[in-house]
Amino acid sequence: MTSAFLDARAQLRRAGLRPKRSFGQNFLVAPHVLDKIARACVPDAETARAHVIELGAGLGALTRALVDRAAHVTAIERDRDLVPPLREDLAAFIDDGRLEVIEGDAQTAAFDALFAGAPAGAPRVVCGNLPYQITGKLIESAVQQSAFVDRAVFMVQLEVAERLVAAPGSKTFGALTVFTSAAFDVRRLLEVSRGNFHPPPDVTSAVVVLDARRPPRALETPTFRACVRAAFGQRRKTLRNAWSQLAPVDALEAAAAHAGVSLAARGETLDVEDFARMAEALEVTDRSSRPAP
Repeated sequence: MTSAFLDARAQLRRAGLRPKRSFGQNFLVAPHVLDKIARACVPDAETARAHVIELGAGLGALTRALVDRAAHVTAIERDRDLVPPLREDLAAFIDDGRLEVIEGDAQTAAFDALFAGAPAGAPRVVCGNLPYQITGKLIESAVQQSAFVDRAVFMVQLEVAERLVAAPGSKTFGALTVFTSAAFDVRRLLEVSRGNFHPPPDVTSAVVVLDARRPPRALETPTFRACVRAAFGQRRKTLRNAWSQLAPVDALEAAAAHAGVSLAARGETLDVEDFARMAEALEVTDRSSRPAP
């Protein structure tokens, strides 16, 4: 048993708390993993310049590593029982202005408002050991707010990490892959075994790094979202069938021809740019079919 495990247990015992399964609390306690995540969030070239939002601060283990490297950290924690000891343990960083601890739900975090105090040109980073039951929602939030983020570093279930980095044509390539890679370049940093957490989760985890694309590979318009979701709603369907509700047959065929997409293909064979061209072509076809005012 390492001192990190003893520290986590001591923190919980001191506060009279136990990990809450309903909150998906599996606290990362391995110092070498925490250090790698902190360095991925704030590389040496950005030390003392980056502004970081941590989603789910937990016991503050990653928070401490981030404060040592970043100009400012905003740590969000929704478990009201953890917030007081978190503020107490990290009071020195709060007092010197390097840390703000917010009691709140990470799913509703508004990155633009939280980064409002960051000076122009400061790297803006979002990170966290994401509760696995809301991982999809938190990644979706990061995608939708990618204009305000330069980098995101997340601990996720290994299966999710494999989906995020999947290539077109693979079984793990899906809607999550397309939406995320439209806004970010995604890479897997490291795999993290169950024994690096307290308590150990039921699955292996992985850390992924998402670097924002400027400009994005595709604009996440309602038509783009509809194309992607329909294509993967029933993976065995051809696109002709999967997209049959998006437009009349003639319009669908015209849009596909303009976009260079085969309606005989399946969604998993398309890349982000294919979906973007199809969405744009559908929008153009829709506008041209409307009667003149």
